[in-house]
Amino acid sequence: MPRFALDRDYPYVRRQLAGTVTCGTPFFIISRLTALISTVQGPARIKGGPGHPVCESRTETMSDSKKPDRVAAVTRLSPSGAMKRPSRMEAEAAVRTLLAWAGDAPDREGLRDTPKRVVEAFEEYFSGYGQDPRDVLATTFEDVGGYDDLVLLKDVRIESHCEHHIAPFIGHAHIAYLPAGRVVGLSKLARLADVFSRRLQTQENLTAQISDTLMAVLKPRGVAVLISAEHQCMSMRGVRHHGVQTVTTRFLGAFSTDPTMRDRFLRLCGA
Repeated sequence: MPRFALDRDYPYVRRQLAGTVTCGTPFFIISRLTALISTVQGPARIKGGPGHPVCESRTETMSDSKKPDRVAAVTRLSPSGAMKRPSRMEAEAAVRTLLAWAGDAPDREGLRDTPKRVVEAFEEYFSGYGQDPRDVLATTFEDVGGYDDLVLLKDVRIESHCEHHIAPFIGHAHIAYLPAGRVVGLSKLARLADVFSRRLQTQENLTAQISDTLMAVLKPRGVAVLISAEHQCMSMRGVRHHGVQTVTTRFLGAFSTDPTMRDRFLRLCGA
């Protein structure tokens, strides 16, 4: 197999990673890799992505209602779009560069197909960029016998990646809302969490996006979200503390104004 030559074969990746192979820190190199690969599900394939008329028209409508925080949660469907989407070959070349930087030989048998596998894995890990969370909540039901009490989905598994180190964080989410005349299928709450989890995230942002989107689209009387997760950027590196759970909450509507309702949610979650 011919020797890999970054300058000769992949000038685009060479430009993007210029200087990092010899003098960059691991995290700086990884941040460049993120810019190259996390856009595999790039704007050109994303419904409602930057420049898409659906995204633009809904952003204008929401801004008229003066809810900028919810606009960010509902319309952030893709990366910034400032960089042209790399090709699959360029993304695989970026992985090869990191393998070489780590000190191994990208051309040896065990690593020969690793760049391809990593890019395919990234497509799965970050498939949420290609999904519109509003579509998940599009179908609702009004024939619920007048039910207007708490709807709670407990222990929804969360598998996401820290946007700072691309390390997994894994845990569970508890998602509740108070219906205002209509409900959504229970599986849709889990799907909503999955759409946002399959993006580069912080747990704080993930909690806000789930709750704000549910509030903005379903328009219930209140929303409550609690996420508890262990972050491998803390357990596998740095301080290396294992079993530490990070807990984030967000309360909207009745849950933010009624302490009794908030306490009831926390009690049902076992918090």
